[in-house]
Amino acid sequence: MKVPSSRALRRTLAAVTLTAGLALTGCSGDQAAPSGGSDGGGQPPAASDGGGAPAAAGGEGGAQQAPEADVSDVPDVVATVNGEDITKDEFVPIYESQFQQMAMQQQTTGEQPDQADLKGQVAQQLVDNELLLQGAKDAGIEATDEDIDATLEEVASQNGLGSADEVVSSLEQQGMSAEEIREDAASQFALTAYIEQEADIAEPTEEELKQQYEQLTAQQSRAGGDTSQIPPFEEVKEQLAQQAVTQQQNEAATTLAAELREAGDVTINL
Repeated sequence: MKVPSSRALRRTLAAVTLTAGLALTGCSGDQAAPSGGSDGGGQPPAASDGGGAPAAAGGEGGAQQAPEADVSDVPDVVATVNGEDITKDEFVPIYESQFQQMAMQQQTTGEQPDQADLKGQVAQQLVDNELLLQGAKDAGIEATDEDIDATLEEVASQNGLGSADEVVSSLEQQGMSAEEIREDAASQFALTAYIEQEADIAEPTEEELKQQYEQLTAQQSRAGGDTSQIPPFEEVKEQLAQQAVTQQQNEAATTLAAELREAGDVTINL
């Protein structure tokens, strides 16, 4: 099997996110109260990749500008994974996107993001993605057109969109081509299938979902929130189940990537 180009995949996933990864959502294993059709993932749309810096903090009049990402020290080849290069062009949009998130989160504290540490984290994320893609290739996993369509439909469902066509339209507005989107979906399918093949991913039981819901309610209560705003269990049961599966997938992906990294030849140049 020829694994589809992972450049767009890396741009949109930016980490080992295994479901609904096509830029519209991120990993949702540890989210707060569920709401709406989206899984509430914390990753921004891919349109923000490489975009401008966040707006100035503090409103008008002498507000302190948010720091800018410094990529001047990023080498042309950020890492090499079993002979496959991860380039600066692939690294920079992801790093800038994650840097912007961190800078916005730290505006209230006045802290400055640790750019060296964040660069290392992003590089490791990309290495892990490449290892898993190579693992899927070695396992002979290949997405059919039907698999790609089903993956896009799943993304649509998890993001409150009506169809796979709406997913494609949304991502095309962010600058991706239909071919890139289908390549991403094929890679997304391969990653998910590989994780499910190699790990024991179990659907949560009704009892487990109720415990998860009770924990969510208790967490909201301890935080001083209004628990009446949390939707009834039956309304969010499906989303809770998806979050539980996603968490298992991400944990399995982390373990698999570590095993592949230990057995492989990985060089990070940061």
